[in-house]
Amino acid sequence: MTKIKSYFACQSCGYQTYKWIGRCPDCGKWNSFIEEREASGTFSKNHVRPEPVSLGEVSKDQEERIPIGLSEMDRVLGGGLVQGSVTLIGGDPGIGKSTLLLQIADSLSRQGQEILYVTAEESLRQVKIRADRLGINRSSLKLLSENCLEGVMQVISDLSPGMVVIDSVQTVYTDTIQSAPGSVSQVREVAGILTRMAKQKDISVFLIGHVTKDGSIAGPRVLEHIVDTVLYFEGDQGHAYRIIRTIKNRFGSTQEIGVFEMKEQGLVEVKNPSEMFLAERQSAVPGSVVVASMEGTRPILVELQALVTPVEFGVPRRMTTGVDKNRVNLLIAVLEKRAGIPLNSQDVFVNVVGGITLTEPAAELGIISAVVSNFRGIPMGEKTLVFGETGLGGEVRSVSRPQARIREAAKLGFRRCILPKRSLSEVDALGMELVGVDGIDALLEILL
Repeated sequence: MTKIKSYFACQSCGYQTYKWIGRCPDCGKWNSFIEEREASGTFSKNHVRPEPVSLGEVSKDQEERIPIGLSEMDRVLGGGLVQGSVTLIGGDPGIGKSTLLLQIADSLSRQGQEILYVTAEESLRQVKIRADRLGINRSSLKLLSENCLEGVMQVISDLSPGMVVIDSVQTVYTDTIQSAPGSVSQVREVAGILTRMAKQKDISVFLIGHVTKDGSIAGPRVLEHIVDTVLYFEGDQGHAYRIIRTIKNRFGSTQEIGVFEMKEQGLVEVKNPSEMFLAERQSAVPGSVVVASMEGTRPILVELQALVTPVEFGVPRRMTTGVDKNRVNLLIAVLEKRAGIPLNSQDVFVNVVGGITLTEPAAELGIISAVVSNFRGIPMGEKTLVFGETGLGGEVRSVSRPQARIREAAKLGFRRCILPKRSLSEVDALGMELVGVDGIDALLEILL
């Protein structure tokens, strides 16, 4: 029988002790100790020695996928849920993580799957109230209110469900570790045990994770390495729209997003995100530009707004929502240096409408267009699309998949597209006027 004992190790220098202390006596770091476990003894006689397998003998059959029934969620997961996979979903409190998992559980239970929903934070009555609001009431969806992992594992062994939801992984603990639930060692051990169970019994597991104030998933970074898929729930509680973004996916693309709208009956899929994000756009407003961003295999058109006002105090302000602030500062510097536009005495505010976050370089030409448009008071055309990457020398560089962006804009009735000049030879106009620019000087000639 293997005997387990615990010790505390400093994450900075590796110093070990059998009691927790606040400051490491070796390196002097504070709060650097976490609980570790070490095994003493030997393997039992029944342990089977593993044997290596030749690469040519490994089967390359495609993994079996189960369609969830929510097309936006299936897109994010790469075509459906893989049996035996472990998926971690993180997001701000109240953004809709539990609501989404309850809808997924209901959709899979309609396909005949036995589902176990483990609520370690809420009572069964609270989950029932949410389920009634969503219209969910199926006998194949089992609820369990339990914090102890050993109890959860026993129920899983008795029930043999097709999918297990843990809400949340930071509130579940195992008796083999003495530290409190949510600690680094507890979260790591709980996730490791659940992952081994999922692989051995071919059970799909969803873990809901808390996030810190900077938006990353709380707990050890190894938590994201253990699981197969990491999803982040994005969105502002002031907006009705929610976006699920794939950060890691061992079974599919890591660039896909799913778009939902929060309504009284739960999260509703948005089939055409571009049309949704542009629904309330006003025409002939200086500083409003439509940009095309590729999110995985899908182009999405969003409105990008800029507001440029004279400085009221000594230092000009740069505030952004939905785009990287440092990138906006860099583009402003390019405009000042390469185009001679005096923005050092102006406050600049940039906003992406709808709560979506733009990370692709193709939005840079749109940011420059919006800033110049508002600064000069000249509106862009209502049916004009802009995309392209901007370099520090003021040049406009080509971006990936320009034809897909133009095709999406043509479907929504756009008539003109400003794009990198090098991309003109790669695309079909589809009835649109294509204007190629090779630098911001050429862009300013068009705008002004």
